[in-house]
Amino acid sequence: MALRNRSRKPERLSVLLRTVLDVMNALILAAGYATRLYPLTLDKAKPLLVVGGKPIIEWGMDNLAGVPDLETIYVVTNDKFAADFEAWSERYQDRHPEFKFKIVNDGSTSDEDKLGAIGDINFVITRENLTQSSLLIIAGDNLFTESLADFVDCARGTDATVAVYDVGDLEAIKKYGNITVDAEGIITRFEEKPKKPKGTLAAIALYYYSPAVLSLLTTYLAAGNNPDQPGRFVQWLYTRKPVKTFQIKGKWLDIGSKETLENADKILEKIKA
Repeated sequence: MALRNRSRKPERLSVLLRTVLDVMNALILAAGYATRLYPLTLDKAKPLLVVGGKPIIEWGMDNLAGVPDLETIYVVTNDKFAADFEAWSERYQDRHPEFKFKIVNDGSTSDEDKLGAIGDINFVITRENLTQSSLLIIAGDNLFTESLADFVDCARGTDATVAVYDVGDLEAIKKYGNITVDAEGIITRFEEKPKKPKGTLAAIALYYYSPAVLSLLTTYLAAGNNPDQPGRFVQWLYTRKPVKTFQIKGKWLDIGSKETLENADKILEKIKA
């Protein structure tokens, strides 16, 4: 028994050191064109639409307050809206000087030549040389009503952690990535947009990846896998590395249509009131 305990000490020390030394960057995915929301998004990026009294992107940013050792927040966008995000980040940083932003233009100009969400993640990691630090990735059109500090605290020290949310409805889950987890919260099954879902637990676009996982993005893309829908990478990854989950508290709202936009506005106005 003593020998077995000693053999595990280096592993525990390694996890502890990774947690203590885990300086992290964040990446906001905001390069889509949101054609389903036209004409609202013809001249304004979806994450900059106002919902519940403030731009969608700020529901995520406000909930990053208090996350320790957060270096730079990268916002990847397209050529059409890059200047708008530059202007927004300057205004937001005036109110929140603790944050450091960098807007990254992926060079796309339309829905036809976009890189896709996974393509954009890899583009930013490569261009900004982010391979040596952990990365927190948030879809710019997701709204959270509670702090993300607990998610980050849970994720640090892992190779990969994905946020999950119980949508509570077997029809609603058909629009998302449906997952099953074991007793330790590790993903054992992942099905994107299932026709016959097993449960109502959804993997949502909030991810934590260590450098070891970030290095696998090029492998994933080189094999010709889907460069869009960030959940597709998780679906590929969980069969190769343990992917931990963390169930989000509070409300999570995904803005994908005019109906979900209007519904989110009503819900968030009530929460504010």
